Amino acid sequence: MPFANFKIPADTLTTEQKEQLITRTTDLYAELYGERARATTLVLVEEVTDGGWGIGGDVLTLARLRELPEE
Repeated sequence: MPFANFKIPADTLTTEQKEQLITRTTDLYAELYGERARATTLVLVEEVTDGGWGIGGDVLTLARLRELPEE
């Protein structure tokens, strides 16, 4: 069973954006593994509370993420 687990900052995606993430991920797995994979593909979108994660030993908050330059 294909499985994708997305962890995102809480309250940064709309319901529609989460649906799109799930749909497009499922479509990608079906493209890679064949249509038989669609029915068993599990996509989990987990919202992480503000300050509940970090990178390189630094705690990240939504405010800090918004300060980062876009590439």
